[in-house]
Amino acid sequence: METENKAFKLLQSIGHSLFLPIAILPIAGLLLGIGASCSNEQTIASMGLSSFMGKGTFLLNMFSIMAQVGSIVFKNLPVIFACGIAMGLAKNEGAVAALSALISFLVMHQSISSLLSISGKLSSLPEGTTGDVCGITSLNMGVFGGMLVGIGVAWIHNKFYKIKLPDVVSFFGGIKFVPIMSSLVYIFVGALMYLVWPPIQNGMFQFGRVVNNLGYIGTFIYGVIERALIPFGLHHVFYIPFWQTDLGGTMQIDGNWISGAQNIFFAQLASPNTTHFNVEATKFMTGKVAIMIFGLPGAALAMYKLAKDKKKKVVGGLLLSAALTSLITGITEPIEFTFLFVSPILYAVHCVFAGLAFMLTHILKIAVGHTFSGGIIDFILFGVLQGNEKTNWIMMIPLGAAYFFMYYFVFYAMIKKLNLMTPGREEDEVGAKLFTKKDLKSSGDDFSETIVRGLGGIRNINSVACCATRLRLTVNDSSIVDKNILNETNPAGIIMHGTGVQVVYGTQVTVIKSELEEYMKSLSGSDNV
Repeated sequence: METENKAFKLLQSIGHSLFLPIAILPIAGLLLGIGASCSNEQTIASMGLSSFMGKGTFLLNMFSIMAQVGSIVFKNLPVIFACGIAMGLAKNEGAVAALSALISFLVMHQSISSLLSISGKLSSLPEGTTGDVCGITSLNMGVFGGMLVGIGVAWIHNKFYKIKLPDVVSFFGGIKFVPIMSSLVYIFVGALMYLVWPPIQNGMFQFGRVVNNLGYIGTFIYGVIERALIPFGLHHVFYIPFWQTDLGGTMQIDGNWISGAQNIFFAQLASPNTTHFNVEATKFMTGKVAIMIFGLPGAALAMYKLAKDKKKKVVGGLLLSAALTSLITGITEPIEFTFLFVSPILYAVHCVFAGLAFMLTHILKIAVGHTFSGGIIDFILFGVLQGNEKTNWIMMIPLGAAYFFMYYFVFYAMIKKLNLMTPGREEDEVGAKLFTKKDLKSSGDDFSETIVRGLGGIRNINSVACCATRLRLTVNDSSIVDKNILNETNPAGIIMHGTGVQVVYGTQVTVIKSELEEYMKSLSGSDNV
């Protein structure tokens, strides 16, 4: 059990550390999506805009720059992940960990490149196994390489950032020791990857082929697993390898081999030669659109309709806010967590519907990629604006309408027949309210004080972090965590696993985290701990 808890804690930590690098993708995707769409010669000609958006014009140059700026982020995601993960997992001095990760990433790939060159294997490896990594010709490890560096450097950093060396070399102690040690370690890691990565890469190819060979069934399984991991906060760990590595497929675009479903989509987006986006790549993304824009709002309407009359006004505001968050931004946890904990059977049905959504969009050859999630912003940018010829986005409208009504009628029938305690149907309000900005402003330090008390006091809190909607904490002793006290802050849900505690507050969670950290600092040195 202890080993299981440690593994879960590590995966949870990796999940929230991934959130920072993932958070930059929407703006990069917006720049690339708008820039590529508005600088594509075929698009300009088809819309009759060549007269003032032709070659050399200010507008064309501006949109071309936007596309290139967005593209550079996606091309360098491995090193961004390395730095982001190291910083996210560092107990302290995160900037030092990020710098050490950058240096170690370059050292690792240069070691691989040098060994490939010395051994003469550089020219004999299969196409797509090597590529340009920050100017270094190395093995295509994608974000796996970045995660390997980020996690390893974070471990080295946390172990040695306070090290004290003998006086004669004391200058190199403390935080200065971390990049030195990390660089030396990753010379050997690079040598190890030179030996083990090619067979690993071949194994990933084979696994990807198994999923692809299963065809639509494989896509269904992918969709079910991706949604099922949401409650544990481990979904990032699952889908990112498909988006960013060989697991999501490989494709040659404009003479370059591209690995990973999302990378393939954005490389095609930037290419003037794309006539239709690769459905085998977008099948790992497009299904989210049907769930986030159409399905979950239908579920929200069903829950509202079945709420008690005296509670409909309050519940209506809650569900409308959560549904709009899902529809516009693609962040689904606020609405999913309104029924996950009180009626988990609905979440099980939701997971199956998610798998069907991925499978059906694959069958219908709808090819709409996205940066972060499948909300309406990404749908318009990467579906509608790219043209139906490239994306077949028109088919999403009838499918989405069907999904809205399917969610509505199935949720309505199940809630009514099984008397499920969805928001507005319970005897009390605990668990039915999402945290709002208004609540935060009115609470001040009292809110943070309640969280600290619920977690067993400040001495029991080991670390504080957050993702898009959850406060993620680790505690020293989970037995003294009091859920009843935490419920006084009206979270959408509380998840405990070993020493890991997740409290779901919605999209205001980053403000809550900052308030909590400031409150905890104010207690430092006082007796009120």
